[in-house]
Amino acid sequence: MITRQLTMLDALHGCHRKVRMQTFLEKMDASVPWEEWLSLIRPFYYQNGDGKKGRPPVALETILRMYLLQVWYSLSDETVEEYIYIVAPMTWFMGINVASDRVPDATTLLHFRHLLEEHGLCEGMFNRLNELLEQKGIMMRGGTIVDATLIAAPSSTKNKDNERDPEMHQTKKGNQWYFGMKSHIGVDAGSGLVHTVVNTAANVSDVTRTGELMRDDDVVVYGDSGYTGAEKRPEIADDAKKSRVTFRINRRKGSVKAKWDKAIETQKSRVRCKVEHPFLIVKRYFGYCKLAYRGLKKNGSRLFALFASANILMCARAGRLGRCHA
Repeated sequence: MITRQLTMLDALHGCHRKVRMQTFLEKMDASVPWEEWLSLIRPFYYQNGDGKKGRPPVALETILRMYLLQVWYSLSDETVEEYIYIVAPMTWFMGINVASDRVPDATTLLHFRHLLEEHGLCEGMFNRLNELLEQKGIMMRGGTIVDATLIAAPSSTKNKDNERDPEMHQTKKGNQWYFGMKSHIGVDAGSGLVHTVVNTAANVSDVTRTGELMRDDDVVVYGDSGYTGAEKRPEIADDAKKSRVTFRINRRKGSVKAKWDKAIETQKSRVRCKVEHPFLIVKRYFGYCKLAYRGLKKNGSRLFALFASANILMCARAGRLGRCHA
């Protein structure tokens, strides 16, 4: 684990009121399952003594911390490198003495991110975290809330053929057109934590991914009116377990007239609103409102890291865990 020594920067920073960034990073540092995530990544990471020339690789925990800072603050490779030098809470989180230690450069971070993407390690980190949450009894079973959010791709992004990202598509929501991708999530109805993430192009209908967001032991599924008719889809109707699930889908506003029906819809919405919290954290707190990369694979990897971080933050805020160890 990271061991920290008091530096002049720490001493100066300690004279001031603790800032929000420092509070957040201390909370995440105490909650991230470092050992579990490091053990997952280590077999794929560069090892000392592998016969290759050149400088030794950066310590795995150090580069993982740098990657998480990039995810949490939506920074470019170059910017996160610079911020570690000048922003005291980030320097503390990295466990680096900027006077004597080498901060990993932007290229090193780029290669590490590509390694995570190539081997699907961010999805593995997300799944490993959820396994720990289930073992601790934090994530429950029995009910799922499904929803999806649109994330826009920069419309000005061009490739060598002078075209927009071919893996992204446009779709219409309300009276507005969006170009980008869609992240579909399944949220545990009891705890409000994300248990499943499916990433697609923006033009993929929400209801078509319902079956992928359900768990085998779910007995009830909540969703908005975009999931109307989900129980009739072949992947659900023809499945022995999923076909027995009760679907509590909000009706469209125009079809709700009676006072009693409005009360029922209100009760559904009170449960379903939990699905909005992870989206709020990812888009507003972590600032991921626009795609950072080209292609579904790269952005999907980033989203797995974001939703894993959202789960950690929600648990930490609720006081439901210290460090996420089993």
